[in-house]
Amino acid sequence: MSKIKICGLFRPCDIDYVNEARPDWCGFIIDFPRSHRSVTPDQVCSLRAGLDPAIVPVGVFVDRPAEEAAALLNDGTIQVAQLHGREDAAYIAALRALAPGKEIWKAFKVRSPEDLAAAAASPADRILLDNGYGTGQSFDWSLAGSVTRPFLLAGGLTSENIPDAVARLHPYGLDLSSGVETDRLKDRDKILAAVAAARKE
Repeated sequence: MSKIKICGLFRPCDIDYVNEARPDWCGFIIDFPRSHRSVTPDQVCSLRAGLDPAIVPVGVFVDRPAEEAAALLNDGTIQVAQLHGREDAAYIAALRALAPGKEIWKAFKVRSPEDLAAAAASPADRILLDNGYGTGQSFDWSLAGSVTRPFLLAGGLTSENIPDAVARLHPYGLDLSSGVETDRLKDRDKILAAVAAARKE
């Protein structure tokens, strides 16, 4: 059974939906204006206040200063920092020094075996394999067969293709955003269906 993360929450009702569905993680895209799902740290704090304590909050960052991610990790606003930009091993080391003992994930855009080799070598606690950050499309899953370390799968996932993804790739976790939306807004029924699909043996 793969774990599941619902990402890109930005409305109070989104929190209600995940509290009902109870995924393993939920994600907040922090200070990334290119995304319509972007929220400020203050908004994350407000949304986080209503979150079920059993759901782990993840902050998603794109080339933000390590100090910003560390501050939210250290004050408990988020429990995981997920890096989606050009953050390298030196950035991860700096973030670890600023927020010791906190979990760090790194996302990789998968286009070739070389991308998977870079992911496999990452010093991050967990890696996430994606098509390209919010595109709603999946990458060529056949490329992922060579990955030996646990990974989260993202890109183009829906309740309909989750069973196939799990059967083929056995990911540690699944990360969904646009696949649980209607008209760019989180959809309660799609979230419930996706979490149910991930939880099936």
